[in-house]
Amino acid sequence: MNPIQIVSLNISDHKGTAKIHKERIIITKNGIVGDAHFGLKNRQISMLGKNNAYRSIEQAANNNFGYFGENITIDVLPESIAILDRFVSDEVMLEVCQIGKQSRVGEATINKEGHLPQEGIFCRVLKAGTLKTADTFRYIPKVYSVKIITMSDRAFEGVYEDKSGKELIDQTEVFFALSKRKLNIEKIVLPDDSVLLTNKIKEYIDNEVDIIFTTGGTGIGPRDITPDVIKPFLEKELDGLMDFIRLKYGAVNYNAIISRSIAGVSKKTLIYCLPGSVKAVHEYFAEIKHTLFHSSNMINDIDKHSS
Repeated sequence: MNPIQIVSLNISDHKGTAKIHKERIIITKNGIVGDAHFGLKNRQISMLGKNNAYRSIEQAANNNFGYFGENITIDVLPESIAILDRFVSDEVMLEVCQIGKQSRVGEATINKEGHLPQEGIFCRVLKAGTLKTADTFRYIPKVYSVKIITMSDRAFEGVYEDKSGKELIDQTEVFFALSKRKLNIEKIVLPDDSVLLTNKIKEYIDNEVDIIFTTGGTGIGPRDITPDVIKPFLEKELDGLMDFIRLKYGAVNYNAIISRSIAGVSKKTLIYCLPGSVKAVHEYFAEIKHTLFHSSNMINDIDKHSS
């Protein structure tokens, strides 16, 4: 995507009011110096696209950027923008932490025009510096790194094809495409070896992989070791999610209740241990996907309920 032009920089010392244009602003890790949102957790800097807000109400706003209370007016707000996407200038790096900005400024006038600029975003500061109206942003969408590990002696030896791993790739790719999120996905096959799995999980966590899926090794057989290896890595477990899946599908197939599948968080990595059958992978992912991005946001310290 081409560089995004900064049209206007705007600040005010009161929330919910139009902001005053500035040629230059100073950004610290706590937000914009002199602005009312300074110090807020996930609403440090607001941003709005000229193409979204000032197209149909330009006369009402008198072309006065900051009218809707945005700190940064940019020429074009990218389509399909998502939480954890980034805007980077020569000095500053901002990360999107809230989608949707409803202005409280002049609502009666705006409503007569049938338009409210709800497409705006809030960002938090990852890198401090100075911004000027002549500056530009590079827009960098979040690319989720996903690793899939199939645990199977026979699949590793080539006795049979790794169908469950392939199913998990297919399900993940479809879900991310429908969600309009970018994805970098990789699959490996390991034998049922605790040392090999331990080393690989540690490597992925150290490299800040976003999501790890394992498939296989969740039963009660002598070679089923996946949950036993994964559990010590988990700082917080997602018991409710996996219990829900076991009970939902176990109501139809009692064997599903025996699964020892677990899920949880290690640092900033989500880890899900799934059973080894294609059917189970399909069932588990069908439920996991509903909480996937919310869970990712939470472990990245983004809470839509916080101010």
